[in-house]
Amino acid sequence: MRILAIDIGTGTQDVLLFDSEAVLENCVQMVLPSPTQIVAQQVERATKTRRDLLLTGVTMGGGPCGWAVERHLAAGCRVFATPEAARTFDDDLEQVRSLGVILVDERESQRLGDVERIEMRDLDVETITSALTCFGVSPRLDGIAVALLDHGAAPPGVSDRAFRFKILREATEKTRSMFAFAHLRQNVPAVLTRMQAVASSAPTDVPLLLMDTGPAAVLGALQDRAVAKHDDVVLVNVGNMHTLGFHLHAEKIVGFFEHHTGQLSRSKLDLYLEELAKGTLTNERVFDDHGHGCLIFDKTRGSRAVPAVAVTGPQSGMLRPSRLRPYFAVPHGIMMLAGCFGLLRAFAEAVPEWREAILDRLSA
Repeated sequence: MRILAIDIGTGTQDVLLFDSEAVLENCVQMVLPSPTQIVAQQVERATKTRRDLLLTGVTMGGGPCGWAVERHLAAGCRVFATPEAARTFDDDLEQVRSLGVILVDERESQRLGDVERIEMRDLDVETITSALTCFGVSPRLDGIAVALLDHGAAPPGVSDRAFRFKILREATEKTRSMFAFAHLRQNVPAVLTRMQAVASSAPTDVPLLLMDTGPAAVLGALQDRAVAKHDDVVLVNVGNMHTLGFHLHAEKIVGFFEHHTGQLSRSKLDLYLEELAKGTLTNERVFDDHGHGCLIFDKTRGSRAVPAVAVTGPQSGMLRPSRLRPYFAVPHGIMMLAGCFGLLRAFAEAVPEWREAILDRLSA
């Protein structure tokens, strides 16, 4: 059984082709530029040649590609976009228009002449399997698992930060399980428009699982044997754009918070993790600091002593001189694939008939 696991971040997309017949260390692994970085490079080339742009496709992750489009417009070049592609920059299309983007429907887009055409999408299975084929690797897949961060489509006038945290809170309130952040294709909430876009552009002949990036990385980091031996642990994923910290007891969520990595210093993150462990961190404190929010389920577990702290993520180096002396998780020997390993663990939970085969390899 072969599962293509892809963890899509701001800087990279980390790829693991899991094969239940192979030793995990021998499975194909790749760390590639993220889709938003690839689109940003395409936009920048068009800016240098002063060509107008036409953006088609589906909603994808913003950040670098959005900033590149803003620079393209500032250079005096035009940007046309279909509505689904335009929602990459804002779910409110009036806000997209206010940036200077010209919205066109499919028919109008086909009539545009001298423009640079760029297809927007997070998931490009065809390109990845073509690369595998070039190295003699069979492109056969039995399942696909994708991790990405989805803010959700916030109603007009509602903070994107508050709306995203509302989605995270509601996902976990019933079960307090890390698996609550994962969805099979048919169960993806309608409000998660980026995940819905990936589902629409994925092959339909194999099962597809989608999961939020931070929780996927934390679920993967739990597979590090040094982390797994702790019943009580604070685990934080320091991503390029977002930082998520979880306090887990017996793998149940005691509390968690989300913040923007760029708004955090080492000392501030240390303090947040200490307060998370003690149950004293508040939603208002994080949100007023331009973060997303915090939720503590069980304040009675808070203690004066901070439990074991583990860290993962591409910006985890922020905590190297931390007074908390965190352990730097390397599940199965590679930190950058923590999200992929988390995706596999979530797949085992979501598809019972594959559970044993996946867990056998992950525990080997």
